[in-house]
Amino acid sequence: MNRVLPTTIRPQPTAPRCASVPARGAAAILAVLLALLLPAAGHADAGTPFHVGVDLRPLGGAAVLVEGRLKSFGSHAASTMHLISGPRSINGQSPAFTYLDMLIRPEAYRDADVIFVKNKAVRQRLAELLRADDPSLATRLATFERRGLISRALLEREVVQESLRIMEADLIRTARPVGEIRTAVALSDPRLLINRLRIIPPAIDDREVRWHSMDELVLPEVPGALIEGIDPALQREIRRSWRDLVTAWQAGDAEATSEAAATLAAKLPRVNPEIYPDQARLSWEHWYFQQGNLTWIWLVYLASVVILLVGSVYRWPTARRLGMVVFGIALGLQTFALLLRWYVSGRWPNSNMFEAVTTAAWFGAVGALFFEYWVRRSVFSGFFALAAAVSGMVAMMAAHFLPIYLNPNIANMMPVLHDVWLYIHVNVIIFSYCLIFMAAVSAAIYLVHRLFGGPPAYARAGGAGFVMATRALPATAGAPATYALAGAGAGGGEAAVLTGAPAETPPARRTPTLGEVLDGVTMVLLEVAVLLLWAGLVMGAIWADHSWGRPWGWDPKEVFSLETFIVFLVLVHIRWRSKDKGLWTAVLALVGAAVMLFNWIVVNFVITGLHSYA
Repeated sequence: MNRVLPTTIRPQPTAPRCASVPARGAAAILAVLLALLLPAAGHADAGTPFHVGVDLRPLGGAAVLVEGRLKSFGSHAASTMHLISGPRSINGQSPAFTYLDMLIRPEAYRDADVIFVKNKAVRQRLAELLRADDPSLATRLATFERRGLISRALLEREVVQESLRIMEADLIRTARPVGEIRTAVALSDPRLLINRLRIIPPAIDDREVRWHSMDELVLPEVPGALIEGIDPALQREIRRSWRDLVTAWQAGDAEATSEAAATLAAKLPRVNPEIYPDQARLSWEHWYFQQGNLTWIWLVYLASVVILLVGSVYRWPTARRLGMVVFGIALGLQTFALLLRWYVSGRWPNSNMFEAVTTAAWFGAVGALFFEYWVRRSVFSGFFALAAAVSGMVAMMAAHFLPIYLNPNIANMMPVLHDVWLYIHVNVIIFSYCLIFMAAVSAAIYLVHRLFGGPPAYARAGGAGFVMATRALPATAGAPATYALAGAGAGGGEAAVLTGAPAETPPARRTPTLGEVLDGVTMVLLEVAVLLLWAGLVMGAIWADHSWGRPWGWDPKEVFSLETFIVFLVLVHIRWRSKDKGLWTAVLALVGAAVMLFNWIVVNFVITGLHSYA
């Protein structure tokens, strides 16, 4: 168990893990998806690195009981390595491989840079101390400052320990980062890694009884080492499989290691099949984490943004239809990712920041489909999908490139969150937030249009009224959609009055300008968003009264949610009084989105409050 290979691992920078999805149409995207779903075949050749040749997929789907939740070993390894090495990949290895390698060959990791230090100020302080203590570490410490990875051996130096003790006393600025470092060091201990590997089911049919860790079977083979109630012969088989795995691993035999891992994974469910979780769910969970939580879908959204932008702004029907197809593929992939996460976690995904951000983007995309159906065959077609595609792209990019802040690992929900009002409140709020962001997208395009010489146009009769009036007068075949203006010229001046009923003198008919369309899209999104935000605030007060005994307590998140709502009340007033309605609507839409993002980002990550878990 303690024999090690004379190899010291030096992690090398690796590219972000994402699938390559060419934005060249539906066929290419589907081909990539099929390639991801098909299992890898064949054996590694003689020149393949050990970590590449080892197949841990069967063991990755084995059940592990962690903090009261049954999850796959692959998921458990990913969450553990996230606490140790953050979002960094160690030498290109999978989290499951690194977990077992640290357990089986601990000495290879003692001076390997695997401990992640997230706080940049703490990184800089530690690098300065170590550089002064040992100038020969200059190159290594420069890499540490850039990537944030440092070894246990360096952290255990007295000069570093003294500094950590001082920073630990600063409860406001550095106590939390130091606590994360100490947690990472503790978790990297092989004794804790094997103790947390609670992979053996209990003998009795009680789901509340703890599972047994692997170290309970790898003790010297004496009667007292066997677990009471479990078939002794089966225990010895599991022990033998584990030892075969360790021996092959230490020998660097990838084929024997893969075979031992598969044998071990097949024997574990036999301990107590009655309480062993569905292996299909565990396998899907392992696959989901292997694929980087499917956050690479941002590439498909990016393709739809480019095509929809060209098709909508330049009113090119072919590009707009192609953009809608690619947008539909992106939404389909995200729906698959969301439903898969729901399936493996056993709950609707909205309990942490990763889930809230990605689920909000999904709500926005689904809402955009309804808007697009409403405005089909009109000049508004494509703009709602464009705004949703940008939102989906930004959300999935944040989830992909910022795993430090948007932790993708699946955890149990806090007890206070088990309330029906919470599910309604959170989903309504995050839907309204996504609509606010979508409105900011159309508002930004409007401001760019004005910047490049567009006239001060705006949607008369608001957003929904303007769209309804436009749709009330459908275009003739081959002609663009038009609407009726009484007393309006081609520019739609201030004298124009939107009419919805026939007049005695037929009003002028013209195509809405790009500025009017963009302003109308912004107003429609804001009108729906404000209604949802108000409903979410009311339902949040009801939930707070149930959970905390008061409907309102001036918690930071409550305050900034109210401020977001107030910004849009101001928008309504200025829209009514201002002459340049389109300009001020766009500016305030961006301000409201900024306040919303501040509420979602700064309040969650910087300011401590009752909603800090949200």
